[in-house]
Amino acid sequence: MFEPRLALASLSGRSDAEWASAAERHAGAAFLGGIALDAPTREAARELVERDREEFLPDDPAAFVDRQLAALEDADLRAGFNVRTTALDPLREVARVCADREAVLELNAHCRQDEMCAAGAGEALLRDPDRLREQVETAAGEGATVGVKVRAEVPGVDLAELTRVVAEAGGDAVHVDAMDSEGVVAEVAEAAKSTDGDDLFVIANNGVRDEATVREYLACGADAVSVGRPSDDPAVLRRVRSAVDEWFAEKPEVRA
Repeated sequence: MFEPRLALASLSGRSDAEWASAAERHAGAAFLGGIALDAPTREAARELVERDREEFLPDDPAAFVDRQLAALEDADLRAGFNVRTTALDPLREVARVCADREAVLELNAHCRQDEMCAAGAGEALLRDPDRLREQVETAAGEGATVGVKVRAEVPGVDLAELTRVVAEAGGDAVHVDAMDSEGVVAEVAEAAKSTDGDDLFVIANNGVRDEATVREYLACGADAVSVGRPSDDPAVLRRVRSAVDEWFAEKPEVRA
């Protein structure tokens, strides 16, 4: 999906094309966003801004996504865009943009802010596999490469089973925030394996700062790791990139 196997994870209101460009020499992918696409999620985003959280709230989300991806057209990394929605029509529109730009459309089943969950987006999708499946199928149907950002430690949610839902719906990747449950990465990686060899690509996130964390996640079966909050810290990115490169140099058989 991308090389090197280091991604920059989206940070709402901060992760734009300029942010990605600043770190492109270290990373193989950058997930921009998140961005709210429909009326309920945009209203939730406005409420988040009112309590001093950062959010992207352009007048035309699809046009914003297109401009941001166009700005990375010549960048030496694969771009993606993290999106939140409850409606399918705006999802189709942005999926077509991502397909045209060869970017990954990343469905946000990760945000745990009360306003976004009440709207039916973010973490709420973890508890509603049918709607998650519908969103994956819709985006994939427009020709986009589709990933899903998920989080561990949500009561009553089986991430391994959700991974199988994503695969069956035509998804391509799962980006898992392990929280404090690193072992869940191994469960997701096992569930991502396909009998026909068309496995989901697994990206592990949370606390990725150094060689130890990189090796822990990759040893659990992740295909790549991602850096979140310190994605604008060159020293952290250099350490992580070096550890990723060393891991795959030692284990070339798992690079495919």
